[in-house]
Amino acid sequence: MLNAALYGDEDRAVILTYAWDRLLVDPVPGPRNPSDFTGLEPVTQSVWSVPASARPIAPAGSTLPRLAAELPHTFALIDPQHGAEGMTRQLEELVSHLEPKSIDLLDVGGDILARGDEPTLKSPLADALTLAACCQVNASVRLLVAGPGLDGELPVESVRSLLGPLVHAFTVEDTEPVGSVLEWHPSEATGMLAATARGVRGICEVRDAGLLIPLTDDARTVHEVDLDEALDRNELAGAILSTTTLEEAEAHSREVCGSSEIDYERNKAAWRKEQPAKELDPGTVLSRLDAFESEARSRGVTHTTFRRLTEALDFGGSPREQLRSLLIGHRPEQYAAPLWQVS
Repeated sequence: MLNAALYGDEDRAVILTYAWDRLLVDPVPGPRNPSDFTGLEPVTQSVWSVPASARPIAPAGSTLPRLAAELPHTFALIDPQHGAEGMTRQLEELVSHLEPKSIDLLDVGGDILARGDEPTLKSPLADALTLAACCQVNASVRLLVAGPGLDGELPVESVRSLLGPLVHAFTVEDTEPVGSVLEWHPSEATGMLAATARGVRGICEVRDAGLLIPLTDDARTVHEVDLDEALDRNELAGAILSTTTLEEAEAHSREVCGSSEIDYERNKAAWRKEQPAKELDPGTVLSRLDAFESEARSRGVTHTTFRRLTEALDFGGSPREQLRSLLIGHRPEQYAAPLWQVS
């Protein structure tokens, strides 16, 4: 969406991103590395691209091959197994190989601006690693925050106070290039960003914790933030600058933030293994939905995500796509793509 809005449909991007789809897509905790895939293509010595024909090796899962099939951009794999130093090396190689005319570090929500000790912060490690690497690469990198507050990890007021100049406000037209992707991709933050660009307003409940996210005019904006100031503020990013393994970066996360998001995934994955898959009987699903929506309305909720519904209706052992199809099939009027409108 951002590439089309800022650079035009004809300008193709190389999107360097994690294969870190969390447990609804990938039952294996933590990010995937190149050895978790077949069919990757070398870009540089340390960087591999993920074409449409690539496949994650079971039991791992990944949305990247399908993204590569549906979008015109090149998806390259961030491999954090060698810490921030390894990611810096990957960036340096890409910059030398591609000679890009611009490099944007994009964070949806703004938790990349966290100090590290905020009680609402849940997943700081992925952002801290990318921030640490981008601050060390020998090239000009622009830090952009889209959808301030949409990930629910920092209060929107605290994020807004740290933002720099407005770069763009997404419109419904900006969502068109990714319209088909939004129909299946599980990213809650990107889904809410697209929904606000399409004019959806209200309160959206997300994640297993049931966080409440305001869907406002500001939620569709993109702002620039000073990269060095972000590093100065982000204690975890500063602590992991010289890390050479992911385990080392994790240890710093436990020290600075009091936890590691991969530990959380490990614990949740172990719990899920003990939960049997449940049959999606329409009557049972709709009955649970009615109860959930009644409670949600009392909390002021107007919308939710299908990830949240999968958790809230206690169908975590069943495919999210199967539940999504059942709900839309029975109550299509409540589908506010890509969100679910609470009736």
